[in-house]
Amino acid sequence: MSNRAIVGINWGDEGKGRMVDLLTENSGVVVRYQGGGNAGHTIINEYGKFALHLLPSGIFRPGVVNVLGNGVALDPENLASEIDEVAKRGVYVTPDKLKISDRASLLLPWHRELDGLEEARLADKKFGSTKQGIAPFYSDKYAKKTVLAGELLYPEHLRAHLADLLEWKNLTLERVYGARPYTMEMMEEWLNKYCERLIPYITDTGALLRRADSDGVGILFEAQLGSLRDIDYGIHPYNTSSNTLAAYAPIGCGCPSIKIDEIIGVVKAYSTCVGEGPFTCEWFGEEAERLREAGGEYGAKTGRPRRVGPLDIVATRYGVSVQGATNIALTKLDVLSYMEKIPVCTQYELDGQLTDSFPFPAALPAASPVTEYLDGWGCDISGVRNWDDLPQAARDYVLFIEERIGCRIGYVSVGPERDSIIVR
Repeated sequence: MSNRAIVGINWGDEGKGRMVDLLTENSGVVVRYQGGGNAGHTIINEYGKFALHLLPSGIFRPGVVNVLGNGVALDPENLASEIDEVAKRGVYVTPDKLKISDRASLLLPWHRELDGLEEARLADKKFGSTKQGIAPFYSDKYAKKTVLAGELLYPEHLRAHLADLLEWKNLTLERVYGARPYTMEMMEEWLNKYCERLIPYITDTGALLRRADSDGVGILFEAQLGSLRDIDYGIHPYNTSSNTLAAYAPIGCGCPSIKIDEIIGVVKAYSTCVGEGPFTCEWFGEEAERLREAGGEYGAKTGRPRRVGPLDIVATRYGVSVQGATNIALTKLDVLSYMEKIPVCTQYELDGQLTDSFPFPAALPAASPVTEYLDGWGCDISGVRNWDDLPQAARDYVLFIEERIGCRIGYVSVGPERDSIIVR
């Protein structure tokens, strides 16, 4: 079987989880290779509706091994809570089903606290953080000031290391933010409550993935967020603190030598964005509220209303390029069924000139959308399962996007359920 990556092309929330859940039928391993509990992958299947934040979306498939790689911000609190939550509905996460890289760094309690303190300090200049500790975590990781999951297997070493980190981090908490310090007693309690239970899951995921690749079982890499949130290629500084691109998957999974055969980019049939920053195609007022309600556009992690607007071809084409996408899954096409005319942003106007290129972040606030309108189809398409059964106007919309972004659309989603999909 081939190794595939499923990645977001835009701002995130494109529907990656439902695509991973669908395509794990032909994969033996599903890997989360970056990010943490700051985003949610929504899945609807025979067990119910789930918003997964750390667990890979293959957790519902019998026989599939799920991996949290070394690139993940491993939050023991969130992960323990999520394992308990899915167990309540009959999905049991055993150590043979979930593997945690021994080289994954732990998101510590002060990371979440520092995230909130910094957003409060920024006030009206805030970046729109989910306050899950992601930026402080990755900052500490690259400063070599984190604890590796594998250290949980070496208690004496762990406690000595944690004491050193505690002394260093309290300087920032107390002297920069005027916050309370942490004590070793507090950290011991945290370790016992959340981390001890993760020990059976910790392993060398690199060795596991090399065996899986050699055996040809098929590895599916599941990204978090989208191209425009990438630390290097996203809309700085309104991006996340990890690499959201498929190119990072071999590094973040624990097996840098692994090859990816197919990159499936997920694109929503219209644009959505959670958080602050430039969003060229944004709608406001009644028009925005109608689209938001039709699509159920509220953050899976935060519950915040998502910013919405028409599909942005300029941003999408850029996302396809930086991801190196070889195939596209277009999601939520059914949501647009209420529109008589469907708007699409095909260019930007910037400094009096039309452009097809996605601008440098500092130039984005000055960009305005150039909009074209396509005919709507005016009927419910959520029950359609074959390409030829789609209304002609719906097919024309898909083909218009395909031609403009320069990448084939192989999947069209017309609902959130696992089988609500058209495979071209």
